[in-house]
Amino acid sequence: MQSKNKNIIVILGPTGVGKSTTSVKLAKELRGEIINCDSMQVYKDFNIGTDKISKENRGGIPHHLQDVVDPATQFTAADFVDMALKAVNAIIKKKRLPLIVGGTGLYLKAFIDGLFPGGKSDSVLRQKLEKEAQEKGLESLRAKLMEVDPVYCQKIHSNDKIRIIRALEVYFSTQKPISEHFSNTKSSVEDFNIIKIGLKLERQELYRRIEQRTDKMFERGLIQEVEHLLQKGIHENSPPFRALGYKYALQYLKNEISLEDANSLTKRDTRHYAKRQMTWFGKMKGIEWFSPNDFDPILKFAKDKLV
Repeated sequence: MQSKNKNIIVILGPTGVGKSTTSVKLAKELRGEIINCDSMQVYKDFNIGTDKISKENRGGIPHHLQDVVDPATQFTAADFVDMALKAVNAIIKKKRLPLIVGGTGLYLKAFIDGLFPGGKSDSVLRQKLEKEAQEKGLESLRAKLMEVDPVYCQKIHSNDKIRIIRALEVYFSTQKPISEHFSNTKSSVEDFNIIKIGLKLERQELYRRIEQRTDKMFERGLIQEVEHLLQKGIHENSPPFRALGYKYALQYLKNEISLEDANSLTKRDTRHYAKRQMTWFGKMKGIEWFSPNDFDPILKFAKDKLV
């Protein structure tokens, strides 16, 4: 099937649910190409701990936004939106169908709903506001916010220190209330037909897959991968080392925990992360949910929704 100009399929769901396998099968059926939407798989050389799909398992389907960022670089949602839009346009130009695949909810939201254009953060200003909150109390900052942006102030909890400080930071650095910035947030893909396919499993089955996958990571050489990355001079504070697969491997190599603990703690944190992902996706509108085992209904749904 040949896709027309304005279709984008999004395949989302929790970690370990089977998004990579499903998306490759779907891309084969629909003449598609895959755009990675996993905040850690963008990094070069971090393969086992991010569970990056191997070249052999890609089935000849081009994968974009994988292995594109140097490990020392902080990759942001804005970077993702910029690169994903370029990839979408390049894929459509070839008369193929873009499939955005991954579980980084913030990136998906930024791509679909648009980026908040509130300017960069100002650490000096934020520290000043933090200091004021400590010395005069949060109520003092809240009163300021009520003065400059009553609309936003009434929307957030009176004790929400993070949002109060962020709103004042935005106001003082841009001279515009944060509520105005939000109303100016525009989607770059509002004229596209976005088909959202969610994959989910019963909790016990998902947890079983997560545990199996973690065991496989350790068997495939996660510890050796981390040793190799450190030997290459990649600092342990580099952004991709924050990925779930690496935190406890690093602790094991520093003799802080046993290998068994590294494995079980990785499983625990991954289960917690999957739960948070499902909460996030539960707030997104317009997702049609399927089991990854039901490929035929997924394919039928995608074909029916293409314009």
